Amino acid sequence: MHIFDTIKTSVLVPIHPAGRPFIAIFAVAAVILTMIWEHLFFPGLILTLWCVYFFRNPVRVTPQRPDLVISPADGRVLSVEDLPPPAELDLPDGKYTRIAIFMNVFDVHVNRAPMAGVITDKFYFPGAFFNASLDKASTQNERLGLVMKTDHGPTIGFIQIAGLVARRILCDVSEGDQLTTGEHYGIIRFGSRVDVWLPKPVKVLVAPGQTTLAGETMIADYARGAKAMAESIAR
Repeated sequence: MHIFDTIKTSVLVPIHPAGRPFIAIFAVAAVILTMIWEHLFFPGLILTLWCVYFFRNPVRVTPQRPDLVISPADGRVLSVEDLPPPAELDLPDGKYTRIAIFMNVFDVHVNRAPMAGVITDKFYFPGAFFNASLDKASTQNERLGLVMKTDHGPTIGFIQIAGLVARRILCDVSEGDQLTTGEHYGIIRFGSRVDVWLPKPVKVLVAPGQTTLAGETMIADYARGAKAMAESIAR
């Protein structure tokens, strides 16, 4: 959908509190530019509307089945790979699947909990600002990771990764906090990525190139993963 059509249909969408100072700055700058030269009114207005659009926080209806993993971010699935998790997450030993989701500057950037559970660890790692769609961004970019002991059982990890334009990761939770599935836990400003690390057995429900909605899209299913493993052993 064209950005202006989306803005038009998103007028009543809530705005994330982190965006209010930026919206005010854009609005004031637009007024000043208009006072300097009246022809700058429309560029200033468009930039202010884009800022409002960027920080939108739409209401989402989240599936609450405890064995489901829900997308923590709006965006495009970059990859689904079986990889060893990063050492800084300090996840339990075992085999893991990483689902990487890239958010461009037009996606909703509010991040949501992929499952219900307790945050057992939190780390921040300063780094570079490569394009978040590059694989090296997962290990070299600035990032903030959370480890969750889920109510369903498995311990999972999810990492907010800054991008080429994004320079600020905000995370509103700490160790010991209890999150429900789909609950807001942070935001990344202006283009970024979220990686989710899931211990096996788990059934992945998305593929590279697929678009996801934070708090709504089911990206994996532990019940189906366990069923598939049981069937494999039975053979």
